[in-house]
Amino acid sequence: MTSRYTVAMGAATALTTMLFVGPAMNLLPGEACAAQPTKPHVSFSEDVLPLLKFKCSACHLPGGEGFEKSGFEVTSYETVMRGTKFGAMIIPGDADSSSLMRLLDWRVSEDIRMPHGKKELSICDRDLIRTWIFEGAKND
Repeated sequence: MTSRYTVAMGAATALTTMLFVGPAMNLLPGEACAAQPTKPHVSFSEDVLPLLKFKCSACHLPGGEGFEKSGFEVTSYETVMRGTKFGAMIIPGDADSSSLMRLLDWRVSEDIRMPHGKKELSICDRDLIRTWIFEGAKND
């Protein structure tokens, strides 16, 4: 015996399949599509710089405590890639070795973890920066 609920759910599944998968896929209702979405590209100007400005600019602009101590500035691609007076912050293609990720992932001494004196950045924020570095830390 088929209930109205079963018929409605079957129709909804078929409609969802048609809308999100498309009729050309020849899938039966309830079957999953094997195609995986493509990984989005992380842009410095659209994704990373706004994050750095929002989360880091209170200290890492000229006159800020972080800038005065380290020389690290988050105003542009050029300043981020220039690094600090102690060296580079970004190693394009190698996020694990990049000083910026070591500081943000708290894989350093507690007194230099970033953001200093605040809670750790979210995994999503850190992964966004990490992905940009893995993709070559391009100026785009």
